[in-house]
Amino acid sequence: MLTVNPKEVKTSDFHSYLLGAVAPRPIAFASTIDAAGNPNLAPFSFFNVFSAKPPIAVFSPARSGRTGQTKNTLDNVKEVGEVVINIVNYDMVQQVSLASTEYAKGVNEFEKAGFTSIPSELIRPFRVKESPVQLECIVKDIIELGTEGGAGNLVICEVVLMHIDKSILDKNNHIDPHKIDLVGRMGGNWYNRANGNSLFEVTKPIQNLGIGVDKIPAYIRTSKVLTGNNLGQLGNIEKLPNANEIIAYRNSGAINEAFEMYGTSSEKLHEHLHHLAKGLLENNKVEEAWKVLLSSGE
Repeated sequence: MLTVNPKEVKTSDFHSYLLGAVAPRPIAFASTIDAAGNPNLAPFSFFNVFSAKPPIAVFSPARSGRTGQTKNTLDNVKEVGEVVINIVNYDMVQQVSLASTEYAKGVNEFEKAGFTSIPSELIRPFRVKESPVQLECIVKDIIELGTEGGAGNLVICEVVLMHIDKSILDKNNHIDPHKIDLVGRMGGNWYNRANGNSLFEVTKPIQNLGIGVDKIPAYIRTSKVLTGNNLGQLGNIEKLPNANEIIAYRNSGAINEAFEMYGTSSEKLHEHLHHLAKGLLENNKVEEAWKVLLSSGE
């Protein structure tokens, strides 16, 4: 394992390791204005939300690693404590990257990157029309983390109004992850797209206590077929199927073929049942997977 001490390597090298390891990161496409009313638009991937009541978002415009200078965005939120955080999806990512160019102060990135500026309702900075979600924010605090190149500046914002493009909503008026088509920042030039096969569901832990991986029988816990993710799914069940349920499942014919094919070899039967259970777990059929795994009677 490579061990890296931040005090023993160049800041740029450690920065690269951090961005490669802590990813994907959501992107805050921050729209601000200076005291003279000049707009600015820039993306920041040190960004997330940290509270719902009050609704708080935090992003960090770091000092330039080369010059140590602050970004126009930081200067602007100090002059005018307001910002629109525009959410970035795949359809706009190339233009967003273009807007990250270090243009001189006063240059309008809306124009440079080809975005449409629209007025906000409660604050002065403009929104990006092309963004699927726009957060109008009041800056509550700015925490400077250092004065050298690469030092972050936490801009803590309260969301006062949220705008959502109706085309990305599902039938329940919730944001559909397939429709919003978000992108995230990786290390170097790399991004990722939260779409298609890259999206998957993980059922949240049940309100009552799951049995935990430690309570899974050893012959299942040490399986050569099941993964750690599979074991996590199996451990998120309140109680195991009882003997009658297991017998009824086996008698239903669902796994007759396995016993007919491998009934004379406990090792092969064991492996085959684990493969069947793995397939069920991949389709989130946890209880059925348990019945398969327990049906061998080990």
